[in-house]
Amino acid sequence: MRCFPSNFHHIFLVMFCCFFLQAAHATDWPTFRGSSRTGIAPDTDLLESWPEEGPKLVWRSAGAGRGYASLAIVGDRIFTLGDGPSTASDADEYLSCFDRSTGKPIWHTKTGDAWNNGKDDWQGSRSTPTIADGIVYVITPHGKLIGCEAETGTFGKAVDLKTALGGTKGDNWGYSESVLIDGDKLVCTPGGSQTTMVALNKNDGSIIWKCTVPEDRGAGHASIVISEIAGKKIYVQTTASGAFAVDAETGKLQWTFPIEKTTAVIPTPIIKDDLVYFVAGYKRGGALIQQVPGPGGSVTSKEIFPLKKELANKHGGVVLIDNHLYGCADDQPIIICAELMTGEVVWKNRSTVGGQKSAAIVAADGHLYVQYQNGVLALVKADPAAFEEVSYFQIPDSGDSPCWAHPVIVDGMLYVRDGDNMFCYDIQK
Repeated sequence: MRCFPSNFHHIFLVMFCCFFLQAAHATDWPTFRGSSRTGIAPDTDLLESWPEEGPKLVWRSAGAGRGYASLAIVGDRIFTLGDGPSTASDADEYLSCFDRSTGKPIWHTKTGDAWNNGKDDWQGSRSTPTIADGIVYVITPHGKLIGCEAETGTFGKAVDLKTALGGTKGDNWGYSESVLIDGDKLVCTPGGSQTTMVALNKNDGSIIWKCTVPEDRGAGHASIVISEIAGKKIYVQTTASGAFAVDAETGKLQWTFPIEKTTAVIPTPIIKDDLVYFVAGYKRGGALIQQVPGPGGSVTSKEIFPLKKELANKHGGVVLIDNHLYGCADDQPIIICAELMTGEVVWKNRSTVGGQKSAAIVAADGHLYVQYQNGVLALVKADPAAFEEVSYFQIPDSGDSPCWAHPVIVDGMLYVRDGDNMFCYDIQK
């Protein structure tokens, strides 16, 4: 057992042992938006339409708690974060583990105070766990980075991104990033001008490097994605100040794409080869950036097209399929298809099946799985030729609070979380 050194003031548990979870499979979903953070599952031979009542319900379970964290799935277990789960005796925040085959609770571990800031609909946990080498990593809304043994739920104390690293948020909605595990590095975004991004040694917690973006407004809600330019690994992230890129080896800042201050910057960037698609909501818009090799092994940026307001996306996320972007228009029940290289909107259509407000999207096998805020889940063709909602159903007992947790597809199963409730649907042909 190894812990962060004492100069961090806090510790979290990191254990290396033979573990019930086998090495991550291609079909695991070990972090937010999947292992590659694209929001696209590799599954094939999935249903091309659903019965009126929806696909077959395999199981329903409770105990996820209040909040909007998505589900992380590795091996035979599911992990998520939530406040006051029905399996607990208080309203505090818990990291919970469930059996993937049945949805039955296995363990839950208290991680701290609930997040009660803001309006009722804004409250609750929102960081999707990341699982690697038998450890579950999560950041609480209060900025506590926690490492927890995935088998039992045992963990040490948290590292406070604010007090230990000088991190700040760029809005009042708390931290929601899913940490990146890259080899022996744990990389995350405390935010602000002291430690905008940091790489820690996941084995002992020592700081490998810090990256500072001058005058950064604070952490947003996106998770770091990996790109490679001329053989150099680059981390791309967004904060309240816009997008930026960091040399994965040294932590040196490579380029920035600044934006005017807005309410919040939430969606995770999309990477394709040397391209970065950056998007934010609140009428801010989407832009395409090209990463270019620069002098001395550096990487610079070139704007392909500037922010286009019609591409704005608040928090439902965007997926890229065959050079076309799909996402909802800001937080409206309007799905947009746009060309990646030009940002030109190919089609833009409002839900025809009763979907309301924002839509979280995951894709697989030529279709979009569009989960609207009011609990309507629609199957939409990922086709630039036309918008077609093929099938839909209402998630049971949904609609009282926003359905903001992104759905997950693993091994032909569609996993949905709505607050304390979780559902598993068989979507195989």
